[in-house]
Amino acid sequence: MTANAGTDAEVAVAAALAGAAVVRAMFGSALARFDKSGGDFATAADLAAEKAVTEVIRAARPADAMTGEESGAVGAEGAERRWLVDPLCGTLNYAARTMLAAVNVALRAGPGITAAASADPFSGEAFWTDGDRARLRSGSGSGSSDADALLEPSPRTQLVDVNLDPPFPNAPRFRAVSLLAQEAFTARFRPRVVSTTLALAWVAAGRRAAYVTDGHLIDSVHFAAGIALCQAAGCIVTGIDGQPLHAGTGGLIAAADRQTHAALLEMITNQTAPRR
Repeated sequence: MTANAGTDAEVAVAAALAGAAVVRAMFGSALARFDKSGGDFATAADLAAEKAVTEVIRAARPADAMTGEESGAVGAEGAERRWLVDPLCGTLNYAARTMLAAVNVALRAGPGITAAASADPFSGEAFWTDGDRARLRSGSGSGSSDADALLEPSPRTQLVDVNLDPPFPNAPRFRAVSLLAQEAFTARFRPRVVSTTLALAWVAAGRRAAYVTDGHLIDSVHFAAGIALCQAAGCIVTGIDGQPLHAGTGGLIAAADRQTHAALLEMITNQTAPRR
């Protein structure tokens, strides 16, 4: 696949895989850390991966604007086309030599995400969408979009990933950790906390039944690709209050089917209902 002659989706896949190659190559090495606010930090791998991702995008789409987690926004503020880049989602995992991370690339063209990819540096998998269907390119794949497998969401695992990382803008009305303590949750689901938005790709692929997070997620470099994958795969995707995404109180429920979504929404509603 050549990024400079392909579709936007092909550019997204090529860029995400380029970043994933850097992340994989630098894993386990002594990495410089760069402090951010709130105890967060980036590593040299974050910066190197973002450079690899942005080089692919700039070569293929030089006129487009871009927002990278580490480098910030480049291009006109109201650009019609903007790439959203998270070069290493799961930095804390990665720095602790834990192989749970993703490289996320998404294109917002007009009001929505029209192409996206989330690459797993360690499995070699790339989950991607052209805004219509969601597909998986495996490490042993041919590199042809026609050969890639369609993603098929399923609730059968009953595994639900819950993001426990701050910020928590809806606290104290909604706390993700409180969801896990409900008897209704433990009676039906089993919690997982992987601390990377690769979990959203797993919902789209049927490896997780759902994913729940708080936060303001519009145009988020962390979440844009995973949300687009879930939507294209046919998942039920809303805010934590059941309202359309990026409306109401915000946050995210991405579920494999309506029954799973309804069950989680009821649990969250019970948590956020005013006490008498």
